[in-house]
Amino acid sequence: MTQIITGVDTRRNRLQNLRSFCYAVQTGSISKAAERSSLSQPSVSLQIQALEQELKTTLFQRRGPKIKVTAEGQALYQLAWPLVDAIDSLPASFHSSRQGLETGRLNIAAGESTILYILPTFIKEYALAYPGIELKLHNVTGRDGLKMLRGDAVDFAVGSMIEVPDDINYHPTFSYDPVLITARDHPLAKSPKVTIKDVAQYPLILPPQHLTTWRVVDFVFQKYRLNYRVALEAGGWEVIKHYVELGLGISIVTSICLTGKEDLAIIPFNRYFPKRSYGIVQLKGKPLAPPAARFVEMMKLRAKHDHRKGPVNPDASPE
Repeated sequence: MTQIITGVDTRRNRLQNLRSFCYAVQTGSISKAAERSSLSQPSVSLQIQALEQELKTTLFQRRGPKIKVTAEGQALYQLAWPLVDAIDSLPASFHSSRQGLETGRLNIAAGESTILYILPTFIKEYALAYPGIELKLHNVTGRDGLKMLRGDAVDFAVGSMIEVPDDINYHPTFSYDPVLITARDHPLAKSPKVTIKDVAQYPLILPPQHLTTWRVVDFVFQKYRLNYRVALEAGGWEVIKHYVELGLGISIVTSICLTGKEDLAIIPFNRYFPKRSYGIVQLKGKPLAPPAARFVEMMKLRAKHDHRKGPVNPDASPE
């Protein structure tokens, strides 16, 4: 019997093939993709081969059991995954929209400073408006946040970006000023005009070296050809502020972390350091589910009407 393959069958098969292909890219393994697809490993291999034949390209480099996505495969993944994800999540998105966002889940990746100083107002407002939405904040570094975005573990991230990868959309929403903080009895606290050369004479307290702040500080000192010394490396702005208050060093921070209640001398440092922006970080081509879209809309609307260039926290009083 001759089998006639219709256009509908071809489209359906293409969706199945693309789904298995995307799972293989995400897991880096044909066997894991098969497990996730509830198919046999040979079936997934055949689906990927069918895609390669249809597109006349090689999607993976195969070295024994290991596979590595090619540049062509990466390009296809960027196009295909948003489509596959949108189709697979269609029932949940439909019911969420139909129920007026009464139920659902929202996963947000953010760093500690964002979680402490930016998000509380929005989280509270959102939780009151949509009590049926389960909120989950993932306290991660920017690098790990990008991994979670690409792995579809979070809906979006909120944070600060200096370099934006090609597959990421960054929407700056708030900006904050750089400031020098010292103990109140520190010599620099009494100086009428503090220069970067003055700062280089005193030990610094900075966040861990792999974070953006350290790189920015290092860049500025290198620009002015100045040596500097880090006396203490500490995680978290609250910890850094506390040790600066104790007189163990000085630090260059962003005004996002200042509430006005610290026992610190605060010296504007825009002359040497750039403003830092914080905003929404999304994966290009991936549509937001209704709960996530509503949260992003709420943040952007608040930012549009908020003319202050400081923390959202109403108690905040940045320099």
